[in-house]
Amino acid sequence: MSKEAVPFLPRQHDEDIIVHGEEFDESELKRIIRALNLKVTSQRLAILKALHEGRRHVTAQELYEKLNKIHPDIGFATVYRFLRTLTEGQFVTEVRMGGLPARYELTPKGHHDHLTCVKCGKICEFENRAIESLQEKVANQFGFKLTHHILELYGVCPACQVKATADR
Repeated sequence: MSKEAVPFLPRQHDEDIIVHGEEFDESELKRIIRALNLKVTSQRLAILKALHEGRRHVTAQELYEKLNKIHPDIGFATVYRFLRTLTEGQFVTEVRMGGLPARYELTPKGHHDHLTCVKCGKICEFENRAIESLQEKVANQFGFKLTHHILELYGVCPACQVKATADR
């Protein structure tokens, strides 16, 4: 995909994301920090809580802006470094959609793929066994043993299709 083909995705809003309901309580968030051999601090806990609450797929900047309203003492560098540590520990998944800034989400217990609206930025998470099976077949055909994958599909969501029709 050439750089010109990378779609511009607008900034998402909290109501623009469809999520699976995986809940982490505070003890689980503390367990994540300890599993990284780090001390549980109020800043680290606040970052994890902000990442967990609300929508997923946030950029480091969006997470920082959300935190800054409640915790102005937490700097962007702290947020970014902790996200990197969480990613390296596989507690957070970094998703790079079409060459855009990385987005982060708490690593879900189950695999899912993404369908993103190029008009409003809405992200729908989905699971499809037929697609998963086909990806395994393709990997096997080329002699690969899959370790992981990310599937990103881009299109126009139903709401934006209706809006485009109404604007005509």
